[in-house]
Amino acid sequence: MTPAQIRLRFAGGLRFFLAARHRRSGAAYVPYDGTSTLGHVVQSLGVPLTEVGPLTVHGPREEGAGRQVDPAYRPQEAETADVGVAPRPQSVEGPWPPRFLLDVHLGALARRLRLVGLDAAYGNDASDDRLVAHADDERRLLLTQDRGLLLRRALWLGAYVRGARPDAQLLDVLDRFAPPLTPWTRCMACNGTLEAVEKAEVEPLLPPGTRRTYDTFMRCRSCARLYWRGAHSGRLESLVERAYEAAASRPPGAPDPSHGTEPA
Repeated sequence: MTPAQIRLRFAGGLRFFLAARHRRSGAAYVPYDGTSTLGHVVQSLGVPLTEVGPLTVHGPREEGAGRQVDPAYRPQEAETADVGVAPRPQSVEGPWPPRFLLDVHLGALARRLRLVGLDAAYGNDASDDRLVAHADDERRLLLTQDRGLLLRRALWLGAYVRGARPDAQLLDVLDRFAPPLTPWTRCMACNGTLEAVEKAEVEPLLPPGTRRTYDTFMRCRSCARLYWRGAHSGRLESLVERAYEAAASRPPGAPDPSHGTEPA
């Protein structure tokens, strides 16, 4: 007797999660026990539900657009499920603007998120268990390129970061979540918030060349690190400008970022 099966068809943006034999077509026939939820079946093929959008089910004799269901739906034999990709920009339940937590491989992205004013926690020695607990305890959205982390049932919310280079990863996160941008307000080293500080107060701490050349300084409230617009600022300002350009290119109806005031 032929075992019961259902068919899943994945949107193009999800196919790279699939085994190589399914990637070209984006379709897979899956033996079905009649009790598993659709969400469980999707994740059994390697696709985290954090990356999934609309789920639409078609019966073997049904025509038309099908029925939209949620991940708890239990498919019937011979049904086809179309698995869409998470919409962009994606709304996030919980704190707004969203607070992020990045896994140990995304330190460069964490610094870029802080540059544009986003709360981005990061530690280079956190285990997977600690990351999940940290995300859950503080209601932080876990950013990772480890889909195994995203498949953990204990994780309240996460997202797979697309892109091989940190600049591309930054634009991917901004495009997906459309957070408000407030550049130059967070410490790139520790994630603390910055405050303006008088030059006279920090002058003894400055290198001679900096003391002669610059007059405007910011200091981290948490770690006391000093910031000023030095020779490196052109590259950072270019990153901020690209972030604003990405925000401006969002389709109508997407949230607008609130442009933060840069330090004088």
